Amino acid sequence: MTDTDVVIVGNGPIGATLSVLLARRGWRVTVLERRPRPYKLPRATSFDGETARLLAATGIGEGLGRITAPANGYQWQTAAGQTLLDIAFSTSGPYGWPDANTMHQPALEELIAARVKELPGITVLRGHEVVDIVDGDERVQVTATDSEDASRTLSARWVVGCDGANSFVREHLDVPVTDLGFSYEWLLCDVQLREPREFVPTNVQICDPARPTTLVGSGPGRRRWEFMRLPGESTAELNKDETAWRLMAPFGVTPETATLLRSTTYIFQARWADQWRVGHVLLAGDAAHLMPPFAGQGMCSGIRDVTNLAWKLDCTLRGLAEESILDSYPEERRAQAKEAILASVQLGRVICVTDPAAAAERDATVLANRRGKPPTRPEPAKPLTGGLLHESPGAGEVVPQGRVRLHGDTGLFDDVVGRGFVLLTTEALDEDRSYFLDCLGTHVVRLDDDVDVDDVYRPYLARYQATSLLVRPDYHVFGTANGPRDLEALIDALRDRLHAAVPAGS
Repeated sequence: MTDTDVVIVGNGPIGATLSVLLARRGWRVTVLERRPRPYKLPRATSFDGETARLLAATGIGEGLGRITAPANGYQWQTAAGQTLLDIAFSTSGPYGWPDANTMHQPALEELIAARVKELPGITVLRGHEVVDIVDGDERVQVTATDSEDASRTLSARWVVGCDGANSFVREHLDVPVTDLGFSYEWLLCDVQLREPREFVPTNVQICDPARPTTLVGSGPGRRRWEFMRLPGESTAELNKDETAWRLMAPFGVTPETATLLRSTTYIFQARWADQWRVGHVLLAGDAAHLMPPFAGQGMCSGIRDVTNLAWKLDCTLRGLAEESILDSYPEERRAQAKEAILASVQLGRVICVTDPAAAAERDATVLANRRGKPPTRPEPAKPLTGGLLHESPGAGEVVPQGRVRLHGDTGLFDDVVGRGFVLLTTEALDEDRSYFLDCLGTHVVRLDDDVDVDDVYRPYLARYQATSLLVRPDYHVFGTANGPRDLEALIDALRDRLHAAVPAGS
């Protein structure tokens, strides 16, 4: 026996999301957070449509609309206002949510915290700083001290470090880190507007060598401006309120039109931990990876981490899979995070140019290549390229989400069908495989003309000449099948990959 099933170190949005995902599956979770009170200042300002879908899986979907504002687009502009890059966002993206959602991070954290309070399996211990972790064969001992230096030790089956960039868990494990050495210092200014203003596009990157500048939405009534520190410029001088007002004044942002919520400098980094699992201890979020902000994927990547991890921990804790499936977590997520970091660095190398001649050459090249081209759409969610997947067409992709009609209910697929493993098929199942899928809590949906309201799933299956689609709880396609024998092989492959200890037949 252990005091709790999983200890999560860190109660930011990543750790809190993981606690809810595990508690919804019936597990006891203890969250250890060194801060005595919630952090009230914003950090991340947006999340994409795939991440909105993942957050909705915690049960906060209805509340997301109250704390977010959809972004209408993202542009890069020259100092003269010419468009270098133009991405148009839709309010009805392929995953059932707007392509881009701006938000005030404390509001998101309050929404998740309210969900935490609804679930009896979660214990949050604030003001508790973890000082030691001892991993044994059957349990992990975690020791934390409170504000009065009183010590407390908890035992758990698993520990997950979601404790940020300066992660104690990562340092304690002595995990090496790959650092690309790409970093710049920027002044970050968060404001609340006194009167409503429309910004089209919502998000703008001004590639001005005199001062690279970022303008983004950060939730209803809020905006963020960021200004890069120039070579030879003093951090102390930049990090003053009067400097923030001076730099924002050309954009019509003054003490008369806005309230300055925060003005501070920060240095972004580009790095990832080389190990995300050491025994029964795992890393997620900023503890595992850090990236420049230009692609807006920092928090999104952390939410993907814990969504991937939650269902694998669940299968392991339930005895439906061997612990070895957790090796697929770093295999899958580190590759995706590394790709996001490299993409963010590539964007940063374009944006963070302060040499006028180099900027002019950049502008001329980009303008010549995009002349006459319309705005582009955001790229789809990145597929998995390895890990716990079947070797079949479409495996690894994030399945789209449309509206369906089932048992008299019509709505988004996830809400109507349910979350977890999903088998979408036109085939019948035998008793043995039905029993296995039932043990996994799989939602089996027979696809007929009445189900696919938005005509999303039939064309998706047709793209891969498939009659069945087996989807993991993180919405990545495990694999596809064409015909009954193919489907049997697909389900057997999942059982083999999980090393599932499920008896044949009921």
